[in-house]
Amino acid sequence: MINENSRKHVRKTKHAAKAGGGGGIWFFGFIGALTYFLHVHSGTFWLVILAILKAVVWPAILIYHLLLFLRV
Repeated sequence: MINENSRKHVRKTKHAAKAGGGGGIWFFGFIGALTYFLHVHSGTFWLVILAILKAVVWPAILIYHLLLFLRV
């Protein structure tokens, strides 16, 4: 027999699982950026680390410049 507290927990889990569709798009963007930056910065260990860091940060830079462009 399931008590009321466990039913509420199940409902919250089902609700949270429905709202997460954009992660895959960001992941493919990350993979594409990583491929590009690794191609540009291939060579030493530190350049590869720099390429990984750039691939992680590029969405924030993209949104920043998009908002600057849309500003009137």
